[in-house]
Amino acid sequence: MGRLVPAVTRAFDILELFLQSDDTLSAPEITRKLGLPRTTTHELLTTLAARHYLTPVPEQPGRYRLGLRTHQLGSRYAEQLDLAAEGRRVAQEIAETCDETVHVAVLEDLDVIYIAKVDSTHAVRMVSAAGRRLPAHCTSVGKMLLASLPEAELDARIDGRELAAMTPRSITDHGSLRTELAAIRARGTATEHRESNPDVSCVAAPVRDGSGRVVAALSISVPVIRWSEERETELTALAARGAADLSLRLGHRTALR
Repeated sequence: MGRLVPAVTRAFDILELFLQSDDTLSAPEITRKLGLPRTTTHELLTTLAARHYLTPVPEQPGRYRLGLRTHQLGSRYAEQLDLAAEGRRVAQEIAETCDETVHVAVLEDLDVIYIAKVDSTHAVRMVSAAGRRLPAHCTSVGKMLLASLPEAELDARIDGRELAAMTPRSITDHGSLRTELAAIRARGTATEHRESNPDVSCVAAPVRDGSGRVVAALSISVPVIRWSEERETELTALAARGAADLSLRLGHRTALR
């Protein structure tokens, strides 16, 4: 493995300071935060500004903000993203950790569509497929996605619509669904116990894009013979970790901190 170049590392350290809450930074602030010599800081800032990775703030002399080149690179990265492909990579990693079936799904009207799936190696496992469509209110990924909608959009989608049952445990009452979605918003993850399949329970967590919008959900599905409260706690944390990793790959800023 090649040697890291100190000057390049320091330049990236400066750029990554802007991933924090600071919109602008001065040379003395950067020097203090990174512990760099003042001369080194000024040379790096001059170079980054000359290449348009940073730009001086006209109304605040001596301060810098991110430049046009960083936006161009970010936009180019976003153009190359493939949610399904990235979702499958993350699902594979999570499935290898827990040896259970992992899905990534998106919301379409009141249904979820599974865009990525990695199977468990167990003989007893959930039977499903990428591309399958299910009622959102019956699944952990679907409830997670519905809970992430703005209230007005949720109303527009579910008001006057029948909530069909897939199992005797499916939620079919609008009031019960709203109560469940409020609880999901509060805790940040969703759970489903035999609501879409009488033999399976699932947990799910939200996936966000670079703007912070929830664009998908990642779930872990487990046959009830391997389900327990302890397992639920463990898999909920793992699903949240996988969703955060996928969000990071999609450019979600909070995940980058």
